[in-house]
Amino acid sequence: MGVSENPDSAVVFDGRAGEPEPGGARSPVSLSDDAVVLRHWSSSDAVFMAEAWRDPAIERYNGPAPASLLDAITVIERIEQSWRTFEVEGDPTGAAFAIVDADLGQPVGMCGVDQWSSTHVAQFGYWLAPGARGRGLATCAATLMTGWLFELGAARVFLTIESENAASAAVALRAGFTCEGTLRAHGVWNGQRKDVDVYAVLPHEWPLGGNR
Repeated sequence: MGVSENPDSAVVFDGRAGEPEPGGARSPVSLSDDAVVLRHWSSSDAVFMAEAWRDPAIERYNGPAPASLLDAITVIERIEQSWRTFEVEGDPTGAAFAIVDADLGQPVGMCGVDQWSSTHVAQFGYWLAPGARGRGLATCAATLMTGWLFELGAARVFLTIESENAASAAVALRAGFTCEGTLRAHGVWNGQRKDVDVYAVLPHEWPLGGNR
C-alpha cells in the first residue's frame, strides 16, 4: 500500500488481536483516538473506496483504482480474508483499516499492513481522500497503526516514501519516525525511476506517537 497525504489525545486499542467472542470467533480490531477511528472495511464502504481511489495521488502509489463497485467489493473481501488469516496465523500482512473521521463518522482513507516479515519487521502504508488532507488525520492513523504493530510484537516498523512526497514525509516525522536514508532509483511510478526514502521507528524509540 502506498503512502499518500497532500495534539495529544487519548488512544484506545480495542483488542490486540481481537478478543475472543462467545463461540471462539474474534471481534474485529478497532483503534481510535480523538480524531480518527481505524476499523475493518465493510461492503457499504465500497462506493467511498472506488471514488477516493481515483484520485491521481492515490492511484500513483496504489495502482489503478477499482474499475467498478464490484471490484471495490472484491478488494474489501480480500482485505477481510487477510484479517481471517491474521486471526489464525498471527500474520497481519494485507490487513487494512478504514480510516474514519471520528467527528463525522465517515471513512476518509485507508491504512494497511504491506508486510510482516519472518523476523517481525512490519511495513505499512496509508492514503487519505483529497477532502480529508491537511487536518492531521494521516498522522493520527499512522500513530495508531504503529502502536498496534508494536503491541503485536513488531521489532521494527517502517514506511517507504517517494523522496518528492514532502507531505507524506512530514506525516512520518510527526508520527515519530526517523528518516534512515534514501534508496536511489528504487521505485517506478508513471514509468519513471524514483528515489525512495525509508522512515522507521524501533520499540525503544516509540514515545507513544512522537511529538504531534
